[in-house]
Amino acid sequence: MGNNAQISTSISKRYALLIVVVTTLVIAFLYAAGLFGGHGTTAQQFVNLQENNKPQFSFRRAHAKGVCLAGEFESSGLLSPYSTSEFFQKGAQPFVGRFSIAGGNPLAPDLAAPVRSLALSFASDSGQRWRTAMNTPPVMAVRTPEEFYQQIQVLTPDPATGKPDGEKIKAFFAAHPETAAFNAWKNSYTATTSFATEQYHSINAFYVLDAQGQRQAVRWAAVPQAHAQPMAADISDSDPDALQNELAQRLAENPVRFDLMVSLADESDDENNATIAWPAERKTINAGTVVIRSVQPQQGGACEGINFDPLVLPQGMQATDDPILNARGSAYAESYRRRARESFIEAQTAGAQQ
Repeated sequence: MGNNAQISTSISKRYALLIVVVTTLVIAFLYAAGLFGGHGTTAQQFVNLQENNKPQFSFRRAHAKGVCLAGEFESSGLLSPYSTSEFFQKGAQPFVGRFSIAGGNPLAPDLAAPVRSLALSFASDSGQRWRTAMNTPPVMAVRTPEEFYQQIQVLTPDPATGKPDGEKIKAFFAAHPETAAFNAWKNSYTATTSFATEQYHSINAFYVLDAQGQRQAVRWAAVPQAHAQPMAADISDSDPDALQNELAQRLAENPVRFDLMVSLADESDDENNATIAWPAERKTINAGTVVIRSVQPQQGGACEGINFDPLVLPQGMQATDDPILNARGSAYAESYRRRARESFIEAQTAGAQQ
C-alpha cells in the first residue's frame, strides 16, 4: 500500500506539473499574439517585419548573431537601500549572458553592425529571476510600438533597389521630432573594435522598490572598465567574426569587466518616455561589477535557449508603463516561439533520418 500511495502521489505531481507547464505555454502564446499587449501592432507583425521574408531557421529574429557568456555580478550593495532585490545585496550572483550584433542574419560581419547588445540572465538559489537586454544606443528613436513599427518599415530595404528609401526616411524623422536625441547619438557614435569596450544601456526605465514599497525610477548602463584600442594584429577587419575572435582572445588573458551604473530619476523625468536622455547630473550609483569569465558558441551554448525578456524581473523591481518596454516582452516571446518550433522540427527531422 505504501508503494502504491507513493506512486499515486508521484503521478499526481507529474500531472500537476504538466498542467502548469501547458498553462504557462498557452498564456505565453496568447501574450505573444498581442492579446495581452494592449497595443495596436501585434507581435506577429513586428517579427514578420524583422524577418523581411527571409527568416533564418531556428535563429533569433533580432540580434541573430551572438556568443554565449558566463560570469558573475559582484554587487556593491550600494543600491540595496533602494531595492530589496537579492541581486543588489552585497555579494556575487552568477549569470549566463550573450553578446550580439543587430540584425536577423546569423552570418553577418561583426564590424558592419550598427548596434551591439549585452544581455544577462540571473537565476538565484531562492528562485528569483532577472533578465536584462541592453543596447549601445542610450535612447529609443520613438515612443510607441506603432511608431517603432513604422520606423522599421521605412528603414527596410526596397526589394527593387536593395536599399531603404532615403526620402521616406527623411520624411519619417521630420514627422517625429522626438527622434532628435537618438539621431544626435547616432551621428556622434563610433563603434569600437571590441564587445568589451562598448557601453550598453537599459534604454527603458524600470522601478526599484525599497523595504517600505517606495518606488524609484532608474535606468542603468554597463560601462566598460577596458579602454578602446586598435584591433589586434592577428585579427583582420574583414574577418566576419572579428568581434567574437577578439573577445575570445581577450578572455584567454583576463576577465572582461563592466561597472553597472544606475541613474536615479527625479520628479522632472518621465520614466515612460525612452526617447529622452536623463541629464548627466542625476544621482548615479555603482551597483556593482559585471565580470565575464568565459565565452562559448551560441549554438549548443548555455544562452541559446534563453529568452532575454526584459520584463522578467525579481522581487524589488517592477516595469514602468513605458509602452515600448511592455511591447518588447510580447515580441521576444513571439520570436522565441518561432525558433523553438523550428528547432523542434529540425530535431524531429534529424531523428527520422537516423
